[in-house]
Amino acid sequence: MAETGSGSPPADGRRALVIGAGIVGTCSALYLQREGFRVTLVDRDGPGEGCSSGNAGGLGIASFTPLAMPGSLGKVPAMLFDPDSALKIRWSHFPRALPWFIRFARAGRPKRVEAIADALSAALADLFECYESLLAETDAGDLVRREGKLYVYESEASFAGGQYALDLRRRRGIEVKALSGDEAREIEPALGPAVKRGAYIPAAGQTINPLRLTQTLAELFHKKGGTILRQTVKGLEFGADGPPKVVTDAATHDPDLIVVAAGVWSKQLVAQLGTKICMESQRGYHAMLPDAGVTTRVSVQSSDRHIIISQMEHGLRITGIADFEGLDAPPNYARADTVLRHARALIPGLKSNGMTRWMGNRPSTPDSMPVIGPAPGHPSVLFAFGHCMIGLGLGAVTGRTIGELAAGREPGIDIHPFRPERF
Repeated sequence: MAETGSGSPPADGRRALVIGAGIVGTCSALYLQREGFRVTLVDRDGPGEGCSSGNAGGLGIASFTPLAMPGSLGKVPAMLFDPDSALKIRWSHFPRALPWFIRFARAGRPKRVEAIADALSAALADLFECYESLLAETDAGDLVRREGKLYVYESEASFAGGQYALDLRRRRGIEVKALSGDEAREIEPALGPAVKRGAYIPAAGQTINPLRLTQTLAELFHKKGGTILRQTVKGLEFGADGPPKVVTDAATHDPDLIVVAAGVWSKQLVAQLGTKICMESQRGYHAMLPDAGVTTRVSVQSSDRHIIISQMEHGLRITGIADFEGLDAPPNYARADTVLRHARALIPGLKSNGMTRWMGNRPSTPDSMPVIGPAPGHPSVLFAFGHCMIGLGLGAVTGRTIGELAAGREPGIDIHPFRPERF
């Protein structure tokens, strides 16, 4: 069923269809609209209702450290056998995921980590500028806050172990303030005595409701004449010539331009174009506490427990877990109880009355970098997926980049590191 925008008629131009109405797809649709395209946004769910809805809300201008870091692979065996660990894997899925882990190991080499950090830091630099440009046309500027982010450590050893990542940020111009445990509690008084050290990044920000952020931007897209279709994309159809068509459970669409922004499900779609992407679902969980008994001031990330505690407008959210079980495995909501248990070690006395649990499929590449750019051999198709844990942070930047590519202009960021051919 279609929803057609009620605003002024769309500008004359080519027809674009964006597959995926998460934050990346929605921002891409808006920027394409600015370039004069007549844009249709297609998703089986409503805007933002997938992985974009349940994340930690981080808008981390300094979130360019990859998951694969020097020495990280050596920690994997112990983590897999620790019931409270942030890393989980379904052993029957491991043979299928093995190519991902091999590439993950390669991505953790020091020179590669430096190159990844360079590429992501350059892209994230325009994070706030791009969101402000979109939100300026709404009355929802309160959704984005820049109050910094606090990393906490429960021992001097873990603080020392975190210095590589902190220095990686410092070398790229990010201010990082090293703190004692008491200084960390001055910034976030809710923290208990378990915290021994901290590191504060003032430039970081967050949204107080990632779902409302995506929905607000989708409403703007709709108001400006965009079309939103709630349909399930089944695949792509190829004729003798011309661009591919998009087949859904309700219709066959023949746009001039296709943008694939379907998160982890993009892998199957782009395979039909002959593009092989190394990407896994890295399932994440959250526990949402509507009446936690505390209100935190800043986003807190535990380097020991691999969780993030974020104050949302509707309660306290605790996110965590890197769960490699595949797309076909049912959610294991006991993982959300695990992240709550970890949070209580940092903030004693958290109340869980009315708690809700959530799981989302993060589209994770082994080098922690998204796939952005033209589809090899298909100039009428653009890729915008694989953002892993920084999809929210790069959502508007990716959208702007898609608009620039579609208009035939040089992108504001270097997309070479994000090219699909790297796999």
